[in-house]
Amino acid sequence: MCARCAYRALLGGRSTSPLGIVNAINVIAPYRYLGMWVFDDARVGLVQEPFVSGADAIIDRAVADIPDAQSGFLMLFSSSPFPGHQFRLEWRRVEMDGNWYYSPDLDMEGWLCPALLKYFDQAPRELFVQVKPRPHDA
Repeated sequence: MCARCAYRALLGGRSTSPLGIVNAINVIAPYRYLGMWVFDDARVGLVQEPFVSGADAIIDRAVADIPDAQSGFLMLFSSSPFPGHQFRLEWRRVEMDGNWYYSPDLDMEGWLCPALLKYFDQAPRELFVQVKPRPHDA
């Protein structure tokens, strides 16, 4: 086994960033901009990265009960189940350098762009997601 493969095996599916930072659970704070769900993550070099092609509709459903979600909410995600996750997304297929995922909880499908690979070495077979209000002090 090569050193890189051994490192990946050691991580056990946890995500890595280009900075070498390892997180088991990632957090972003999507918000509405020009009518689209977008997010910023300076840690991985993303600014106003949009959710498109069904991923936006999944977010609409997932945050329906979060007051003022359009101003920002927290989204935690991981390739492993964690306490409090609300949704499981199943990998379906690759298309145009992105990946389609299906939510059995919402019976919806959405495409995640190649920015997903800023958080994972490869597209996970499953993603576990929690959405919640953004703290007032954030």
